[in-house]
Amino acid sequence: MREINKTKGMKMKSIKTEISKIDNLTDLNALSTYIKECKAHLGRTTLSVGMKVWVVQKTKRTKGVITKMKLKKANVDMRGASYSVPFSMMEAR
Repeated sequence: MREINKTKGMKMKSIKTEISKIDNLTDLNALSTYIKECKAHLGRTTLSVGMKVWVVQKTKRTKGVITKMKLKKANVDMRGASYSVPFSMMEAR
């Protein structure tokens, strides 16, 4: 397991190095859009209705339960209210 984590860390380091070599805003924006699409796809394939999730914001994480899946967002019950949350802001707990 340690070997897998070490390999993963090395891949992330090389990806970050390559990203830092990008020298124009247009390419960085295109990369940002692609990453956002990947996060939404991953969310659609790994999250499901009834699943307990963390809704991650800049300074806090809030517990929630997915009640409905939509194309790029899900309805999540948190603290007695329902919110439409992008997949990119959710993590399974």
